[in-house]
Amino acid sequence: MAYPGDLLGDIELLKSLADLSDEISSSRFLAQDLKIESKPDLSPVTDADKAVEEKIREVLSAQRPNDKIVGEEFGSAEDIKAMDRYWVIDPIDGTKNFLRGLPIWATLIGLVHRNENGQDRVIAGMVSSPALFRRWYAAEGFGAFTEVNSGTAIQIKASNVKEISDASISFSDLVGWGPRKNSYLAFMDKAWRARGIGDFWSHMLVAEGAVDIAAEPSLALWDMAAVAIIVTEAGGRFSDLENVAGPFGKSGVSTNGHLHQAFISAVKS
Repeated sequence: MAYPGDLLGDIELLKSLADLSDEISSSRFLAQDLKIESKPDLSPVTDADKAVEEKIREVLSAQRPNDKIVGEEFGSAEDIKAMDRYWVIDPIDGTKNFLRGLPIWATLIGLVHRNENGQDRVIAGMVSSPALFRRWYAAEGFGAFTEVNSGTAIQIKASNVKEISDASISFSDLVGWGPRKNSYLAFMDKAWRARGIGDFWSHMLVAEGAVDIAAEPSLALWDMAAVAIIVTEAGGRFSDLENVAGPFGKSGVSTNGHLHQAFISAVKS
């Protein structure tokens, strides 16, 4: 893919950040001396999470000194202004999997631009999963791609499934759905199949056309920024459960586009 100059530089930087992140996280995966702490919300954080985010912040501060940074482990920039760009980092999405030796975890990096009206949009994103030997990335207007074993980039597209009875659904778990839970379960009963694949991979499978719907009731911006642009550049749709497009709400729904409204309507609280 031939990206224009500025965007090409950002994509190359995303790839470089992914390489650095993969090196750190892979070296700590399955480590016997992994250090684990509990955050205020009782979710776990490891020394690998912190090391990855610290490295990304170090590189961004050097190479993009005018950009702001929002990260899961070390906080958010409070002074993002109109026309600013900011990077959104989840150093290890799937920390619980990482802890238990499951390979479904990844580093997520999104690049967001805030326009003159204070509106944000993601303009590029990277998901890198070294334990799966996979990488996905996208830039606004240029499609979505995957690489296997750091090989040739392959363009990906969301599926063309239009009937719920033919649809494959992926979810992380059933916790957090509250009053929507029964309607969510009823919708899954109508689908062809439902699998608890979870986390970033659910959304990447939507982007690849292997899954048609992925939904999670409680997410933060760093969970969604990178995956949202990859899904939409693959021809899918991404919104929150209120059907507000983009990753700036408190929940995340990826679909192939055809099934989006049907799902949103079915799980209204």
